[in-house]
Amino acid sequence: MNDNLIIMGINAPRQHQAVITQLIYELAKLYKEGKTLFFPLPETMIDESQTSPVPDVMVVEPTSGLVKMIIEVTHTQGVKKDLKKLKDLMADYDVPEGFVYDYKRDTWYRCEAGRENVDEDSFSRAVKQDLRSMLDTKIEF
Repeated sequence: MNDNLIIMGINAPRQHQAVITQLIYELAKLYKEGKTLFFPLPETMIDESQTSPVPDVMVVEPTSGLVKMIIEVTHTQGVKKDLKKLKDLMADYDVPEGFVYDYKRDTWYRCEAGRENVDEDSFSRAVKQDLRSMLDTKIEF
């Protein structure tokens, strides 16, 4: 009878989820208004043919299904680990652009495919927008 039991080991603080919600809302609005060709998805597997890692936000070109950008939302203690996860995902799945956002320090880190360096930058070339402007940092839980 317990075959349907699912054990969830997810740590998703409200502030973390609030950031994801705001990014998804603003990125979807850009898509709906025709300002970008890419659509955002929250916490979705990159490779649908097999179990694969899940970035917090994934921006996809709907026609081809190709991932154009991924975003990891974290707090200060998780930045190093999430930067490694981000770089690994970008390399494994040919994702051209990625970001890690530290919501405790309000700091963005931008990664670009093929570059080892990480910049403190929140401007996305994929959607041609400053991701920082999509967040209302006054919302706290």
